[in-house]
Amino acid sequence: MEKHREIIMFPLITEKAVDAIEKENKIAFVVARSATKKEIREEVEKKFKVKVDKVNTVNDLKGRKRAIVRINKKFKANDIAMKLGVI
Repeated sequence: MEKHREIIMFPLITEKAVDAIEKENKIAFVVARSATKKEIREEVEKKFKVKVDKVNTVNDLKGRKRAIVRINKKFKANDIAMKLGVI
């Protein structure tokens, strides 16, 4: 039996992240340190009902794990950002 844990903690709101939303159809999240790319992909697809093309992860200097998620071109990262209140 798998315990439920929070994978996506919150969206990352920086000038660079907002620029990626608008120009590259990517959205950035701070995620649990133990989260895998596959778990992040599944969570984003389930939560926002979109198709994910690619997930990149980075551990930043603040000790957080960031996930940069590229959304399929059939969907808009802008719409997700609007739902989350990023833009």
